[in-house]
Amino acid sequence: SKHHPRRPTKMPSLGISCVRYLVFFFNFLFAITGGIVVITGTLIQSYYYHYSNFVGESFWTAPIVLIVIGSIIFVVACFGCCGAAKESPCMIITFSIFLGVVFLVEIGIGVAGYYKHEQLSGILEKGFNKTLESYPNDKGAQEAWNLVQSEMQCCGINGPEDWEPIYKNDTVPRACCHRMPVGVNKCTREYASTEGCFSKLSNFLGSKSLILAGIGIGLAIVQLIAVLLACCLYGSFRRQYETV
Repeated sequence: SKHHPRRPTKMPSLGISCVRYLVFFFNFLFAITGGIVVITGTLIQSYYYHYSNFVGESFWTAPIVLIVIGSIIFVVACFGCCGAAKESPCMIITFSIFLGVVFLVEIGIGVAGYYKHEQLSGILEKGFNKTLESYPNDKGAQEAWNLVQSEMQCCGINGPEDWEPIYKNDTVPRACCHRMPVGVNKCTREYASTEGCFSKLSNFLGSKSLILAGIGIGLAIVQLIAVLLACCLYGSFRRQYETV
C-alpha cells in the first residue's frame, strides 16, 4: 500500500501545549523586562554622562548597549509569540537564534559591568586629579566640580584641603558649603563638607556598575531557559509534521 503524508493534527499533544504556554509566559516576561532594561540603561547612562568629566566616555558603552538590547527584546518576544501561536518552526528557530545572540550580548554586558566596577577607582582618581589641575582656567572643569560637590555634598578629592593650592585665605568653592551660618558669605574650610568627593562618587557609580552586571547576567539566565524551551517546541512542531 502507498504511504500518504500524515496530516498535521489540529489538536496538539499535552506536551506541546505545555511548552507552547511556557514560551508565551517567557515572552510575556520579556515584554516586561525589555521595558525595565531600557529604563535601567537610560538611568545608568544618564548617571555616567552626568559625571563624564570624571569617568570618561568608556563608561557610556554598556548602558547604551543595554538600551538597544531592551528594545530588541520586544521584537524577539513578538517572534516567539507568533511562532508559538502559528506553530511555525521557522519563526520559532528565528526566535531561538535572536534570543541566543541577545543571551551572548547580555553575558558580555554583565562581564563588562563587573570589569568596569573593578576599574572605577583608578579611572575616577585620574579624572579627579586632571580636572582639579585644570580647574582655574577650564570652565568645563569648574562646572563639573560645582555639580559633583553640590549633588554629593562633598568637597575636594579627599577633603577641603585639596583646594589649598588653588584658593587662598582658607577659602574653597562655594559648592563645598551646604550649611552656612546666617550672615556668612564666604565659603571656607570651617564650613565646608569634610568628606571628599572621590569616595562618595566611587560608591555611587560602583553600585550602578554592579546593578548593570546583575541585570545583564540575570536576564541572560532567563533567556537561556527560553532558548531551550523554544528548541523543544521547534522539535515538537517538526515531529508533528513529519511524514510516515
